[in-house]
Amino acid sequence: MLGWEIDRDAMTAPAVARNRDAILDVLRRVLPARGVVLEIASGSGEHAIHVAAALPDLTWLPSDPEPQARRSVAAHTRRAGLTNILPPLALDVREEAWPVGRVEAVVCINMIHIAPWSATEGLLASAGRTLTEGGILFLYGPFREGGRHSADSNVAFDASLRARDPAWGVRDREAVTAEAARHGLIAVERVTMPANNLSLIFRSAAS
Repeated sequence: MLGWEIDRDAMTAPAVARNRDAILDVLRRVLPARGVVLEIASGSGEHAIHVAAALPDLTWLPSDPEPQARRSVAAHTRRAGLTNILPPLALDVREEAWPVGRVEAVVCINMIHIAPWSATEGLLASAGRTLTEGGILFLYGPFREGGRHSADSNVAFDASLRARDPAWGVRDREAVTAEAARHGLIAVERVTMPANNLSLIFRSAAS
């Protein structure tokens, strides 16, 4: 029965298999050696499993506003048998009070373009309050730069997002960086990733 429940609840996102190793390469380099990493919008939980397995000295704290996603994270965690992944939190980034104390890093993969701009504002504001001094914020996904998309495929993807919801869409890197700076998050690195994506790394200046 337990195995059936795990199989039923554990979701699979095909994109994870394509990008998880490239993302892990960056996270292995920029995350602290130890501490708590809060993942925003964990989705299926597959990134949490992949990174937590590779970096066992970190404690991974998944979160997602959707109950189905949290069940999937828990199912993947049980299947993997990992002890450095905490139970997933119910967290909406637009809520001012996050149900978590200070953390050493915040990771957000493929969220801000599939959400209204208010979600980006909430993410950056609360990350600024939640990160310890020198803590890391990691963002991954497609971005426009200088008002332009990096590839025709991103143009089409952006159009499809806006057709689903006019409040969604690929964000301007410069706008995200400026909003982050308002909350004490300083851009320290931009990493070109496969499939026309970027990793953006910010460091908290808050004490």
